[in-house]
Amino acid sequence: MEFPIRLNKYLASEGVASRREADVLIEKGRVLVNGKMAVLGQKVTEGDVVEMTGKQPAKQYLAYYKGRGIITHSPAPHETDIETKLKEDYGLTDVYPVGRLDKDSEGLMILTNDGRITGPLTDPELSHEKEYEVTVDKDIKNQYLKKMAVSVNIEGYTTKPAVCEQKSTKRFRLIITEGKKHQIRRMCAALGYQVQSLKRVRIMNIELGSLKPNQYRKISGEELQTLLADLNI
Repeated sequence: MEFPIRLNKYLASEGVASRREADVLIEKGRVLVNGKMAVLGQKVTEGDVVEMTGKQPAKQYLAYYKGRGIITHSPAPHETDIETKLKEDYGLTDVYPVGRLDKDSEGLMILTNDGRITGPLTDPELSHEKEYEVTVDKDIKNQYLKKMAVSVNIEGYTTKPAVCEQKSTKRFRLIITEGKKHQIRRMCAALGYQVQSLKRVRIMNIELGSLKPNQYRKISGEELQTLLADLNI
């Protein structure tokens, strides 16, 4: 770690919270630097003493079904994001989505207040599996499946090998280990297909299962232990 460093980045690197969550803690006056209340944007040096005040909330881990049309982060004024939906429907205010799923896609998101998992879960270099069900606009050819599995050039970037299995004439299962912006839609478009529906059904060992849009379930027990172990936490 190189100093000086922004306080929110320091807290994230220490596993206290994600950068976004750290900013919320700083705004609430929960972070002290050398005994004084921290401010947003503050930098710390190696010799500074950083402390948290108040009781730390219990860590939560949720599997959530994001419906189509819902935004994961930073909605426009006319849009609804996951945090707003959770607050309105369930009164949940202390968990945040890890990673993204575009507005027109649906399916599994992991929600948590444990900032330690954000970096490891979203790092493309760690090759964590994500599984999707994809429906396209025309009949699938064997050559298309083979190309999707081997690699696709999307605007100069060559995708990593994937698992691709046909489920019906226009629907297939795809497992990837990376997450470029709109990657699957861009892969399909590069091969002459347009995505009609896109649903994420698994992240690592966490499965969407029988959840319906805007429903959630707690991740706990062996399922949680496996997730954290695979993330080296």
